[in-house]
Amino acid sequence: MEREKLQQVIIDQREELANVRRAGFCHRREEAFVNLESHLAQVVIGVRRSGKSTLCVNVLENAKVKYAYINFDDDRLARADIDDMDTILEILYKVYGKFTHLLLDEIQNIEGWHLFVNRLLRQGLHIVVTGSNSKLLSGELASHLTGRHHQIELLPFSFEDFCAYKKVATSPLTTKNRGLLAGAFDDYLKQGGFPELMFETDSRNYIDQLIDNIITQDLQKRFNIKYIDTLKQLTNHLLNETPAELVKEKLQKLFKFKSMHTLGNYISYLEQTYVISILKKYSTKSRLRLRSPKYYPIDVAFMDKRQEAFSGENLGLRMEVIVYLELRRRARYALQDIYYFSNQRSECDFIVCDRDIATEAYQVSYDITNPKTYQREINGCIAAAKETKCKNLFLITYNSEKRVVEKDDYKINIIPIWEWLLSYESESL
Repeated sequence: MEREKLQQVIIDQREELANVRRAGFCHRREEAFVNLESHLAQVVIGVRRSGKSTLCVNVLENAKVKYAYINFDDDRLARADIDDMDTILEILYKVYGKFTHLLLDEIQNIEGWHLFVNRLLRQGLHIVVTGSNSKLLSGELASHLTGRHHQIELLPFSFEDFCAYKKVATSPLTTKNRGLLAGAFDDYLKQGGFPELMFETDSRNYIDQLIDNIITQDLQKRFNIKYIDTLKQLTNHLLNETPAELVKEKLQKLFKFKSMHTLGNYISYLEQTYVISILKKYSTKSRLRLRSPKYYPIDVAFMDKRQEAFSGENLGLRMEVIVYLELRRRARYALQDIYYFSNQRSECDFIVCDRDIATEAYQVSYDITNPKTYQREINGCIAAAKETKCKNLFLITYNSEKRVVEKDDYKINIIPIWEWLLSYESESL
């Protein structure tokens, strides 16, 4: 690319960075995992528009280090390649002056980016990288930066983040604050956690464009997808049905895939770019854990804020998605795994495991005032506890009073969802 064009892009992006600084930030728990003193590349991955670059800028600003910034998710850099990287580095020094840290935004758009990063690490520069394709980044990092990177996953706003952004106090739990928090959760339940949706009036158009960008920019170009319309239809169908069991045989028949391999690739692409997330079934046998996976959207906004979205406002399913995503965040920090439990008689939404030890079991139900619903959820907890030997059982509801119930010598903690979502915050203090 021409030097003058590259320089103009970097200058323009510096102005955009100044706007981000002026806009202010809300603290996110993932910031604590970015180590700017490390000589390992700090790699922040997650779905597009989840706030990766904002988080990185916040960490760099708070540390008061000298840093430079370039965002490769810019149409003017569409033709940039590895041969342009030295010129880009030279211009960054010209525009920013001497710096110790470099933030490379959406770096996976540059083929062979790892070679450039590896060289900068050897030269002693501190590198922060963001990307929206987990397998692409992880695979290239594992192959070319073995032992020289630290990975941080960032999902859209948690409820804790949502409250911080909305300036809703999460403590102390006075009557006033409890009411405000319950109201904030109602908004979060319907709106989801994409940061920019906080001030977007046309949320449907925003999500439509986001999903289209993921498919056309992150997938079609990278993987040279032949049947792009089929991928779009598959994406829309999966998001309409989620959360649900992933039955590839039915999908192959429905979309007339000639090859199960192609279908598997398409589903893998959607998982890599954080459109969906796959949850395996609990079993002590590895081969059984591979059967009958369930899938979830990476945010509840993907469920209904799209064209041809038929999921409606099923608040119970939306709550289940929110709990799953929060468990995924917590499990990442604790190096744990999440599964769902099912046998011939009962189901339990989530089992959290520390290696082969089940530490927590969760049921999620919007309303348990119906006796049949209550018994079904309680029985699901107990069935999971008996099979997994788990002792910490939870039934998360919309607005039931917090209490503990006992059955068959098991104790089940019933807790309102908004209170449970903030329990990680209180346990961390």
